[in-house]
Amino acid sequence: MTRLVSLLLAAGLGTAAAPATTATEAPAGSSLAPGSRCFELRTYTAAPGKLEALHARFRDHTNALFTKHGMTLVGYWVPSDPDKGAGNTLVYLLSFPDRAARDKAWKDFGSDPAWTAARDASEVNGKLAEKVESLLLTATDYSPMK
Repeated sequence: MTRLVSLLLAAGLGTAAAPATTATEAPAGSSLAPGSRCFELRTYTAAPGKLEALHARFRDHTNALFTKHGMTLVGYWVPSDPDKGAGNTLVYLLSFPDRAARDKAWKDFGSDPAWTAARDASEVNGKLAEKVESLLLTATDYSPMK
């Protein structure tokens, strides 16, 4: 994941923000972009043999629910290198107007009966993800994407 984060940062997608800083509160003199959207980089480590089922759940259910709840889908990737999780890892990037919108979107998504039904149906034979990591990002003032 470190390599992917480095590639995304090099592409101008942002830098890690301090946890207490919201997207619109760039400290004076900092390199954070004032008014930057809140980006969230999420990494899922699939349970053994479950990566394709995880892809199917995103493709068939989760993407539409993310959109319904105001999450902007930036992109989805899988690592290319086998030693970096090529066979069991899904990485994706979402954006939100700000941190408060992100928090509200995840709360609403988590309580949506359509999500609960999709999750439960997809996990009849066991959980799809063993681990989920989340990294919130704020764009730099020189990033082409804010």
